Amino acid sequence: MKVLRKKRVSALLFLAIILILFYNNTWISRFIYPIQYRSQIEAAAKENGLDPLFVAAVIRVESNYQADSKSHKGALGIMQIMPDTATWLLSMDDVLKNERDKDLTDPEVNIKLGTRYLRYLNDRFEDNNLVVAASYNAGHGKVSGWLKENIWDGTIKNADQIPILETRKYVKSVDYYYGKYTQVYR
Repeated sequence: MKVLRKKRVSALLFLAIILILFYNNTWISRFIYPIQYRSQIEAAAKENGLDPLFVAAVIRVESNYQADSKSHKGALGIMQIMPDTATWLLSMDDVLKNERDKDLTDPEVNIKLGTRYLRYLNDRFEDNNLVVAASYNAGHGKVSGWLKENIWDGTIKNADQIPILETRKYVKSVDYYYGKYTQVYR
């Protein structure tokens, strides 16, 4: 009986040592936190002056890189763009006019539109990723109201003050994945 116990303890100790050795291993971290469509994300982020890792975090939370995703509210593609938002973005941006007749579930088109919308929100909310994420999820009008009425101050520390549970979880998730991606890919 003692021999069996010693073997179990030895096996657990060996497993713990292996986990400790590989905990900070980049290969394992990139396996756990992959970024699909990386070249498209980087190109669109650069074009819009955004951090590609923030864009990747938004995508991870929106669709987990599933290009054919469709939400119950009708948002489409990898970045979950609402058709009305896509129409608005296409009408206001000459660079995107070439994308007008393409499918919103095409990852490249969806990433171009999603990053353009993130840039719009980023400009509006002065580079505050948390507020941008909240706006991407709940709408910039609602988030503007929360900030103006001091319901939420735009920090992760006070994210529990966000009135909509889905948006609260969304902001925390984007912040989590952005932190992980930053740790792994920088």
